[in-house]
Amino acid sequence: MAAGPTDGQSAPATPEKKKRPLRIRNAATLIILDRSGDQPKVLMGRRHAGHKFMPGLFVFPGGRIELGDRSMPVAGTLNDRAEQALAEQVHPPLFHLGRVLALAAIRETYEETGLMIGTRDYGPPESAPPGAWTAFREAGVMPDLEPMQFVARAITPPYRPKRFDTRFFAVDREAVVAETPGIVGPDSELTELAWVDLAAARKLELPRITAIVLDELEARLAAGFGPMLPVPFFRDVDGEHTRAEL
Repeated sequence: MAAGPTDGQSAPATPEKKKRPLRIRNAATLIILDRSGDQPKVLMGRRHAGHKFMPGLFVFPGGRIELGDRSMPVAGTLNDRAEQALAEQVHPPLFHLGRVLALAAIRETYEETGLMIGTRDYGPPESAPPGAWTAFREAGVMPDLEPMQFVARAITPPYRPKRFDTRFFAVDREAVVAETPGIVGPDSELTELAWVDLAAARKLELPRITAIVLDELEARLAAGFGPMLPVPFFRDVDGEHTRAEL
């Protein structure tokens, strides 16, 4: 009979189970810029204090891809440089990923703020998936990707409550063509909105990555905010925070 713990020998130590990193979900965020004044302003929203993920912090509107984002008609396309950067370091390659991410950013912005990014020049879309996209059709707004710039990418570090591979887009305020009132409020996902210049935005309660992207945005604006500028990519590699360029 093999010796056991009662035979005067200690039982072998059981190795501690490591938590598996969560599956990383594709997500998109939209920075709306107001460059009409002396200082550029950005739209920030405060997340509801009851959220498990980033409660009470100020963020840019955004969220993960939904099924309807894959079939929503659009009026214009992303520029070639953005499409190229969005396809880099994506394994396996995903069909029309850039288009779907940009649409997710537009839809999430509408769901959280009531603002519609798009155009009325072509009339309403002939069809729209169920959910938030039907509001665009009813308002006669076709989402337009042409004015959007891809400005940053960040992957949530391991062992966080949720993990996202988030692409940050930016668009000028002039791209807002309609608004549904009453979406922001004390019981909503975002409890308040604020148009703030970059210095004031940094003083808000922000997630770490949002503060980093604000710095990158300021540098991009100083460099002319052209579509050919490199796109920063933030992620953890072997436990170290890294910044690469796409």
